[in-house]
Amino acid sequence: MKTKFTKAFLAGIAFIVVIATGSFSCQKDAVVKTKTLQAEDLSNTSTAKHAPYNLDVILYGPGNNGGFIKFRQNKDAAKIINLDTWVGNLKPNRSYLLQRAVNPITDTTQCSSTAWLTLGEGLEPKSIVTDITGNADVNLWRDVSAIPSGTQFYIHFQVIDSLTSKVVLTSGCYQYTVR
Repeated sequence: MKTKFTKAFLAGIAFIVVIATGSFSCQKDAVVKTKTLQAEDLSNTSTAKHAPYNLDVILYGPGNNGGFIKFRQNKDAAKIINLDTWVGNLKPNRSYLLQRAVNPITDTTQCSSTAWLTLGEGLEPKSIVTDITGNADVNLWRDVSAIPSGTQFYIHFQVIDSLTSKVVLTSGCYQYTVR
């Protein structure tokens, strides 16, 4: 009786191992496919071989203040740049503005421009209003249809307090190409 129990137990363990091995090998294929898709997606955005149409902009401030801009231009005739913007740890219940300044790609000083343009919905500036915790997110956009495709420039961003115009967040310098 003990032998039957041991054989049944070992058969059960072997069955579980076979099933588990088959399951993990299927997941391995799924991971490979996912990684391949991600690599293809990246090759369509910004790599050394392709112009930087899309940017992930990090905004820095004092202490824990910070933010992020998901800067995306889809392949379409409208030439609209989506600026999905998030800010955090700023003053609660306060209005802020996102601004950008650009330099031509031929300018060796890169991101030295102080000709700030306030961004919003098209040509209409839009405030970023923080909640009671000092966080906010807003979807802004900019129409660049007047700029020829292939035009390159350096771009940097800042977030200012809409009441005092004090700069609270800044970005590094990025290179951008109009799609």
